[in-house]
Amino acid sequence: MPYVATADRSAGCIFCEALAASDDRKALVLLRRPLSFLLLNAFPYASGHLMAALIRHVGTLGEATADELSQAMALVQLAIWALDRVYHPDGYNVGINQGRVAGAGVEGHLHVHVVPRWNGDTSFMPVLGGVRVLPESLDATYDRLSSVLASHEHPG
Repeated sequence: MPYVATADRSAGCIFCEALAASDDRKALVLLRRPLSFLLLNAFPYASGHLMAALIRHVGTLGEATADELSQAMALVQLAIWALDRVYHPDGYNVGINQGRVAGAGVEGHLHVHVVPRWNGDTSFMPVLGGVRVLPESLDATYDRLSSVLASHEHPG
């Protein structure tokens, strides 16, 4: 419902707004690095759906520098490390949707989705009703992931 209520809203870039926010928890920002940052997706496909986004507002892989892409992928690797410890998924969907036709919800700011997946996680709800059911709130997801990210350094 929150997505439907705000879908027509003509707002600025959600990633730039998250970066400018003074409260990382409220903005769902888990980690900040010099060239990229890690945040929860406010409208997740699954619990633990994260995104690694560039700091710089560019919309295509061609516009991004090798260093920006490298740091974003390092955050993807860190996200998977943390998600493994908190949620123990059976696999992941990791990807970039570049352009509206490819499914990009935010075209102007390059980001990588990290979606944990479990065997049998597609139930009748999304298949028949187009409805997703998430077992926990974004606040609980934020707390669980920020705790594991803060308490341990990723070996990579």
